[in-house]
Formats: sequence, structure tokens, C-alpha cells
Amino acid sequence: MSSHSVGMEIVEDVVIVGAGIAGLTTSLGLHRLGIRSLVLESSEGLRITGFAFTTWENAWKALDAIGIGDSLRRQHYLLSSIVVASTVLEKPAISEMSFKGHAIRCVQRRSLLETLAKELPNGTIRFSSKVVSIDESENHFKRLHLADGAILKTKVLIGCDGVNSVVAKWLGLQNPVFSGRSAIRGNAHFKGGHGFEPKYRQFVGKGVRSGFLPCDDENVYWFFTWTPATKEEEMEDNPLKLKQLVTSKLKDTSDEMKSVIEKTLLDDIISSPLRYRKPWELLWGNISKGNVCVAGDALHPMTPDIGQGGCSALEDGVVLARCLGEALLKPGVEDEEYERIEMGLKKYGQERKWRSFDLITTAFMVGFIQQHDGKVMSYLRDKFMLRFLSGLLLRKAGFDCGKL
Repeated sequence: MSSHSVGMEIVEDVVIVGAGIAGLTTSLGLHRLGIRSLVLESSEGLRITGFAFTTWENAWKALDAIGIGDSLRRQHYLLSSIVVASTVLEKPAISEMSFKGHAIRCVQRRSLLETLAKELPNGTIRFSSKVVSIDESENHFKRLHLADGAILKTKVLIGCDGVNSVVAKWLGLQNPVFSGRSAIRGNAHFKGGHGFEPKYRQFVGKGVRSGFLPCDDENVYWFFTWTPATKEEEMEDNPLKLKQLVTSKLKDTSDEMKSVIEKTLLDDIISSPLRYRKPWELLWGNISKGNVCVAGDALHPMTPDIGQGGCSALEDGVVLARCLGEALLKPGVEDEEYERIEMGLKKYGQERKWRSFDLITTAFMVGFIQQHDGKVMSYLRDKFMLRFLSGLLLRKAGFDCGKL
């Protein structure tokens, strides 16, 4: 990795902003193709907020494409089914759908990010490197100004910098909008084993959606989404109050769910407002412009209702590495390289546009149905929707991002 001194510009081929799932997947995909990239991460280390995520089959295809599927499979349980209990009507409705023939796990973010980072050449990730502004430089290069005064120039700029993306802003994409709902997430560590069956359990009703999934023998990931009252919104940075809130709202839920919440340490609880990109923006906005593009949450922030946020970030990384690899590895005149990069990123944008549109829209719709409090909606949901929704989750996971 080239060193820098303030006032001297470093020149890179590919700079990726953000060392989250999309950023590291893209970087590793490029590395597998023999292309070096520099990943700038604003925090001091890998960010593991969110704890874990449901890893559907589309995610495993992407993980296999970059060669890390097997090591992650060994570290996480295979889930056998999804059990959805609805607590709205007098008699709770329970529906279970088997995952037989589908490989679904709940992967810890820490394991995933550490595995990705370990496979990258030393010095690929530069921590404590916050991009504050972007401007044009000669020959189509982009110039990045970092908070510490450093300046970098790059041939290709990829924004994987999350919901508040600086790169998305530069592309002219609007800020994601607040869905009106928030999520509290946690990880419960049961030393010596939790004893739960490997099932994805979900509880729906009274305007709340919650659930838990075992990741491995000792770790259980849980979530709780609801529409916060104004006073509840102020609790975001107070894990003790968050834990009390979840406990009080889930007093009618199963003892297992209660024990998972109880077992969670305050350091292992976070809350965040749920934001999403207006889906039509993806159809006429810029996913890429010239030699700049976005991926992951910077591209398609979505509500967590179909569990595809992390999975689709993995898809993005594989597709982007493939499209960019085709552009950068093609022998040709230096002058044409910019056009090739532009075409490659356009191709990536075309491939990801409708998939992202579909996932954001479906997640929003599912969230609306699952958390709607009306009598009619509750009745329909309990009678027909649970099977339909469970099937929908598997259908959305039936996507194949292809190989590098």
C-alpha cells in the first residue's frame, strides 16, 4: 500500500469507502481477480453493529463465489425451519415452514467481516479514514479529502459507506427516508450452550415484530421492531432502557424469547431507526456516474422484514467485482480505460437496479402487513399470510448473483 504524507496525493486504482459487508466483499472479489483496492473505513476497527443476519441461499452463492462459504458454514448452525406465532387474535396462530432443501443460517457479522478481512492482503483496509469530501481531478480521477487532512486520487470510487453515504450524496441520490419504525437488536451469549432447536422463531402482533435465531451453540441473535412513540425515540443510546422496553412489550411472548432478552448484556444491545431508499429513485437516479458507484446500504437501504439487507450487499459485491474486473483486465489503450470503467459500472447498475427495487418494495410491504394493527389485516394475516410470507422469503432468496 503506498504511504502518504499530507500535501502529497496518493494515487490508487480503486478506492472503496466503507469496510462493511459490501465494501469487503467487493474488495475480496477484486483481489480474487488480481485487482488491488484500498478500503477506507472511518471507524478504528471492523464495525460489527447489528450482530448477525439471516443468511439465505442467495448469500451463500455469493460467499462461495468469493471462496469463503465453507469456513463460515462450519461456524454456524443450519436452521431447520421458520416458526411464526401471531398473538393478535384470541387464539394465537402458529405456522411452521420447513427449510428442508434450503441452506439457511444466521451468520455473525463479526465472523463474516473477520473472515473477509483475513483473506485480503495486509494494508488493504485503512482504518480511522473518514472521507469528508469528493471532487473532480484531471483525467477523470476523483480526489478524496479525508478528515485527517490526507488527499487521495483514484481511478474508480466505490461507495459502500452505508445509509448516510457521502458517495451517494455526490451521485445526487436523496437521503433515505425514515419508515416510522425502529429496530432493537441484540446478541445473547449462553456460556456452555443455549439448548434451543435450530429454528428461526418469529412473533408478530400488536404492532410489534420480534424473533430470535441461534447462530451457533452459544450465541443467539434477536430483534424487535416497532413503531416508537416520541418519548421512546430518545432511548436510542440507553441500552438499559431499551432492554426494559423490550421486556415490557414482550411480556406475552414465549418464555424462550424472554430468556434470550434476559441473557443479553447491555453492551450487546443496539437500536436504530429503520430507513429505506424510495424504490423509484433507483429507476431514474444514478447508481453510477462515470467512474463512481454505490453498493450495499449506500445503494439500497431497506427495512429488515425479509432479511435481505446483508445478503443483497454480498450480491452487490460479487456483481460489482465481476463488472469492474471485466473493465480493468481487458487489454486496451489507456485512453479507453475510463470508458471501459464507465461501461462496467453502468452494467453493474443495470444488473442491480431491479433487484434492489424488488427487495426494498417487498420488504416494505411485508413490514406493513406484519406490523399493521387493524382487525381485518390481522385476521387475513393469521389465516393466509404467514404461509405466503414464509414462501416469499424463500422466493426472494432464490436469486443467483453468478460467479466472479
